[in-house]
Amino acid sequence: MEYSIEIKGLRKEFGSKIAVNDLDLKVKEGSLFAFLGVNGAGKTTTIRMLTGLTTPNGGDASVMGYSIHDSLQEVKKVVNLSPQETSVAPNLTVRENLEFIAGIYGFDKAKTKEKTEQMMEQFSLQEVENSKAKTLSGGWQRKLSIAMALITEPKVLFLDEPTLGLDVLARRELWREIEALKGKITIILTTHYMEEAEALSDEIAIMAKGDLKAVGTLEELKGQTGAENLEEAFIKIVEGM
Repeated sequence: MEYSIEIKGLRKEFGSKIAVNDLDLKVKEGSLFAFLGVNGAGKTTTIRMLTGLTTPNGGDASVMGYSIHDSLQEVKKVVNLSPQETSVAPNLTVRENLEFIAGIYGFDKAKTKEKTEQMMEQFSLQEVENSKAKTLSGGWQRKLSIAMALITEPKVLFLDEPTLGLDVLARRELWREIEALKGKITIILTTHYMEEAEALSDEIAIMAKGDLKAVGTLEELKGQTGAENLEEAFIKIVEGM
């Protein structure tokens, strides 16, 4: 499969407001694809439609070959989401959070133990495994949140502002964890940090007021705008050059 996500004419309206305006987009399998845009651009709404959390008003999209209209339950089996608000159970320990999610997805005891240990090692969570999630720093909570999303073995992982509010060292550490996933699964990233998109993305889409304004590699976007970096390219594209 060349594309893990194919979006055709996807549209979402909230009353008279068009949140996503007839979006057409393709995301290559195994790539890290960044959605950029100011607040209200339509990034999170697009993710919510692709994960079945919001119903489109028009258009369709396929995720790993499954339509979000006709095969939504199959879509939900192959995707997972790490949202902006870190989704951990505050009174459970790190290990208990991972085991809890594995249990929700129906893993037996052996599989739960195997996947928990795998996530603990992959994200170096051993030193905090018996700490309650509410006592963790923002960086540790975010790592746990992503590990909880990955424990379900998704083909497509949505990361909505994964490093929001983290200090520079915690952000860089999480970048390394995300970079290690590239090529193994498809990752859709939304972020306001231009340097994050520059460092991690294979392709970048820029949205504004519900419309797709540009899509391409970093070098392609810089070439289109004559910009020296992504921030300059982003500003030129959003402001209409």
